[in-house]
Amino acid sequence: MTEPTTALPDDYPQFLDQLKHQVQRARIQATRVVNTELLLLYWDIGHAILQRQQAHGWGAKVIDQLAHDLRAEFPHMRGFSRRNLFYMRSFAEAWPQEIVQQPVAQLPWGHVTVLLDKLTDAAERNWYAAQAADHGWSRNVLAHRIEGQLHRRIGAAPSNFPDHLPAQDSDLARQLVRDPYIFDFLDLTDRVAERDLETALMARLETFLLELGHGFAFVGRQYHFTVDGDDFYIDLLFFNWLQSRFVVVELKIGRFEPEYAGKLGFYVSWVDENLRVRDRHSPTIGILLCAGRNDNVVRYSLAGTTAPLAVANYTYDTLPDPIRELVPTDSELATAVDATWNELEPDTAPAPTDEE
Repeated sequence: MTEPTTALPDDYPQFLDQLKHQVQRARIQATRVVNTELLLLYWDIGHAILQRQQAHGWGAKVIDQLAHDLRAEFPHMRGFSRRNLFYMRSFAEAWPQEIVQQPVAQLPWGHVTVLLDKLTDAAERNWYAAQAADHGWSRNVLAHRIEGQLHRRIGAAPSNFPDHLPAQDSDLARQLVRDPYIFDFLDLTDRVAERDLETALMARLETFLLELGHGFAFVGRQYHFTVDGDDFYIDLLFFNWLQSRFVVVELKIGRFEPEYAGKLGFYVSWVDENLRVRDRHSPTIGILLCAGRNDNVVRYSLAGTTAPLAVANYTYDTLPDPIRELVPTDSELATAVDATWNELEPDTAPAPTDEE
């Protein structure tokens, strides 16, 4: 004979969910505390080594012995290798003040070693540490951002944002634009067929979105709208949820031409009037990606439009010269990006595009 099932209170599922969330928050907080304590320990060890080297001239042999003795005393603790002790010394030298209130204290140790390996400037280290902590970058993403010199590219594209947006919003909008955008993540080592290139882009779609910046959500490719019966198509439409604004992106396969600004400004104005919710969204902006530009031509062109626009290059310049010669041309890239979004919409027939 089976025992009768005990009836649970009606609010039991909600109570259980609440406890689960509390446990998860506590685990995350505990992990953060442990990580911070580990970094403080490593900083203290590095600081002590640095002081004694400066005061008593300790050399590498002392560090070798110290690594041996610490591993013998704490056999179950990782991190006391000779190499890691030198990292600890560099850590204390790079951040000479207590780190507990600094962004670097929020990062895993592996991230700190990337900062130490790849950067020598203190201001740049602090900038990347803050960005990695704010955006939750993985170690590989942090390394990629440093190699791509993200700190030099953010906000570097010419724009008319200060003329058409309030000062604070203009500064925020500039943070969404990079110059140049680096597409070397394609990592192709031989001339490939168009279909192979489409496959490569599909496999790296997440990286493509990361290169656009943090917080971008894809809205549509060849986004269709009509004005009094006339059809128009936006190359790429995104929504940045961090700034709560639509971002119109147009890709051109050649150098910037003045007429491109007029078309992009028209698209931005339509999105701003028809998709933006005024009391919830920031003003829409437009980004034109091109394969080259004359900055004075851009300046005159942006002065002739009332829509907030920026013009940025895209490049493969970080690739070695022999490899760069083998990657797709600008035309091939534009075609492949277009086809990639088609792959994302297999049930939708390709829409016609307006004249380039």
